[in-house]
Amino acid sequence: MKARRRVLETVAMTAPIPDLGGREIGRHVGAGPGPTLVAVAGVHGNEPAGIEAARRVFARIERGGVAVRGELVVLAGNVGALKRGVRYESKDLNRQWSEARVAALRSPGWAPADAEDREQVELLGAIEAALGRARGPVTLADLHTSSASGVPFVLFGDTLAQRRFVGAFPLPVIIGLEEQVDGALTEYWTRRGCVTFTVEGGQHGDPASVDSLESVLWLALHEAGLIEGAALPEVRGGYEGLDARRGDLPRVLEVVSRRAITAEDTFVMEPGFRNIARARAGQLLARDRRGDIVAPYDGVVILPLYQGLGSDGFFWGREVSDARLRASRVLRRWGVDRLLPWLPGVARDPERATRFVVHPQGARLVPLGVFHIFGYRRVRERGGALTVERQVD
Repeated sequence: MKARRRVLETVAMTAPIPDLGGREIGRHVGAGPGPTLVAVAGVHGNEPAGIEAARRVFARIERGGVAVRGELVVLAGNVGALKRGVRYESKDLNRQWSEARVAALRSPGWAPADAEDREQVELLGAIEAALGRARGPVTLADLHTSSASGVPFVLFGDTLAQRRFVGAFPLPVIIGLEEQVDGALTEYWTRRGCVTFTVEGGQHGDPASVDSLESVLWLALHEAGLIEGAALPEVRGGYEGLDARRGDLPRVLEVVSRRAITAEDTFVMEPGFRNIARARAGQLLARDRRGDIVAPYDGVVILPLYQGLGSDGFFWGREVSDARLRASRVLRRWGVDRLLPWLPGVARDPERATRFVVHPQGARLVPLGVFHIFGYRRVRERGGALTVERQVD
């Protein structure tokens, strides 16, 4: 078992970045006021592709011919882990962004317990500084790669504004993935009024992942309003390249469940799955100490784990039709979710207006898909009941 773990931890590493320098990869301030795009690359230190992609974008802007309004700033997420080429040193920096956690960082007398504590305090300060300089709306992008091969894709917290923004990317868009985990970077900054999204650019170490993340940055600059003209070669070429990479994969998917794992589970993913892969009902997906893990029905495997570090074995999803997306958008704009407390066993949480409590009676009678239509995708157990929550539209 120890030998297997050492092998997996080696897979979780990439070549370190000795010339990384400081946290700010680059900053470009336009001649006139406008929106701000903050991109964070390398929150996981074995995912440096976003840094190289950002360097290319800055180099192109500096050559001239690209008129920028507002500000573009790109930040390294976990500097120490990037310099070592490891996912993280003590804990996953992309699981630390809860309200309670950030409040603790600000409390008098707080002292860092490990490397990621120091990284988070510095990254928090750098993002807040960018927001303080902002002369318009702020968009935040989180740039990643994955351990499995496959195509780039986008995930986001399910607000209507963020749905509109990610519609600019000709990539598979995954709804509900961010809500499956707690403490994600983008979730925290959505609550701070930013439009946010995360991109998985492809496999660690694949040069095509750098190309894809560069294209995503150009499209994000255009969609956020920092640059104008879709005919700009980098924007047009980026769109065409990403569209070609998507191939025949569905345009929109939603996550149904998460396979959470611990080291004691001895989880092993079946080989051969890409980062988005169709699976048939009954197909073997993985094994752990309890036995075989099979597909419950025809669906999609998302982000299968092929590295030693991580608490997500894989996510299970399905395609979402255009008709369902349109219906969801209309119902949310009309505020029909105001009627949800009339359902049996459902009550609005008095502690938080964006959360409902679903008691056992309601959990038996009301499918979770009803709540998903209105963006309530963060489902958690609490005191024998379920809570379903969303971000503010």
